[in-house]
Amino acid sequence: MRSIMRVLEVNVNCGRGSTGRIVRDLAEGMHARGIECKAAYSSLPLPAGCESYAVRIGSDFDRYVHGAATRLFDAHGLWSRSATRRFLRFVRAYDPDVIHLHNIHGYYMNYPLLFEYLKSSRASVVWTLHDAWPVTGHCAYFDYARCDKWKTACSRCTQIGDYPKSFFCDASRRNHARKKQAFSGMDRLTLVTPSQWLAGVMAGSFLSEYDVRVIPNGIDLSAFSHTEDPDLRRKYGIPEDKRILLGVAGVWDRRKGLDDFLRLSALLPETCVLVLVGLTAGQVRALPDGVVGVERTESVAELAAFYSAATLFLNLTHEDNFPTTNIESLACGTPVLTYRTGGSPEAIDESCGLVVPVGDVQGVADRIRAVLEGMTMTRTACERRAALFDRGVMVENYIRLFEELTAGGQQA
Repeated sequence: MRSIMRVLEVNVNCGRGSTGRIVRDLAEGMHARGIECKAAYSSLPLPAGCESYAVRIGSDFDRYVHGAATRLFDAHGLWSRSATRRFLRFVRAYDPDVIHLHNIHGYYMNYPLLFEYLKSSRASVVWTLHDAWPVTGHCAYFDYARCDKWKTACSRCTQIGDYPKSFFCDASRRNHARKKQAFSGMDRLTLVTPSQWLAGVMAGSFLSEYDVRVIPNGIDLSAFSHTEDPDLRRKYGIPEDKRILLGVAGVWDRRKGLDDFLRLSALLPETCVLVLVGLTAGQVRALPDGVVGVERTESVAELAAFYSAATLFLNLTHEDNFPTTNIESLACGTPVLTYRTGGSPEAIDESCGLVVPVGDVQGVADRIRAVLEGMTMTRTACERRAALFDRGVMVENYIRLFEELTAGGQQA
């Protein structure tokens, strides 16, 4: 009998991006506990340190063809047949006790083939949902579009031009039906959502047949902590006499609230400056006066310094699951103001954060002024709240779930 549990993590990224960092943290946390783990991924580059356990799915060419099919036919998740078959041969040989799925979208996996295999596999399957793509006919989020067709049958999708982008073909009705057929009827599937909000979405979808556990995302609190960088303001031209109101995103668009930030910039007192991190070079050039733009940084230390230098972190996303940026800010001692959308408010409480209705830019400005006039949220309160979301807590919660699902079932 095999006495050591064997786990396979599956995600589009490994070690980078929010979901990729979660995969890396889980793999390294399990290795530290003596659990064997591999992480299957597709998107390059692979950060240093992941080579010993990472296994690539497909090639750049596979991803290119899959992306082209998505653009032309709205067929996301229906290509990469050869890459998926090769991956499944690896899975059979590796013979994991637990297959832990994350984002299976991202131009690399054929989900009908994947789930056909999973339905016949002896492995316990855990699927962590980082967005709502599994239950829609096209989109990853539907709040911005104010759409609830995913509850019954998608059609005439208004977000065809958004990720995963299709140029002109709308196959949302077919896609919704194919996902329902592929993902339903699993005997050994447990869903995990990082937020109570997404758990509620699953309860209203065709995946409601499955057990859903809520395990919040975690971050590395040794990396994200209050960090002083005396050169930060000079490096990015941030006036020394201005209080920083910070926004951070991996991709800045309407969904992440970029338009709202630009409207907000005209409503702020002169004592403040908006600093937006993660913009493209073109977005930086297009910013109005009074807004400081910073291109995406891969330096965790610099990102922690931005959070630490801010008076308030603003998350004006119109739709999200459980953004780790909120936790990162809290860990650096900076309170959070967020829209009441998705799971974004779940990371904070009244001791360390504020919540404003979605799209209420004037309300955001009013709350900022109130904070500046009488700050009551302390660094200690923020750090105490962040401690609930340490990555070690997240890893232990997953390990307990894996052990529960495999109790007495590990084989030679």
